[in-house]
Amino acid sequence: MSKFGELIDAQVPVLLDFFTEWNEPSIAMNEVIRHVAAALGDKAKVIKIDIDKNQELAEALRIKGLPTLMIYKSGQMVWRQSGELDANTLINIVQEQA
Repeated sequence: MSKFGELIDAQVPVLLDFFTEWNEPSIAMNEVIRHVAAALGDKAKVIKIDIDKNQELAEALRIKGLPTLMIYKSGQMVWRQSGELDANTLINIVQEQA
């Protein structure tokens, strides 16, 4: 969990994508997340977290639906949503937090 604290304690927005390898909506978001990361460059961090490999974190954050997307800024959660989004919407949401 201490590593998670280091991940989210950034001055730029940190977009987290909680996913699994077997969940269809999670798989569908892979390309969107890649596009978002490329578009934002160093203006944000984009991190994918496999909940099968990070079950303790998923339970602590009460991840129920997949994919679950969160944005942290300076260690604080500022946005959260479960379900798929298109790249442009997600880019705009992240930029609003910058």
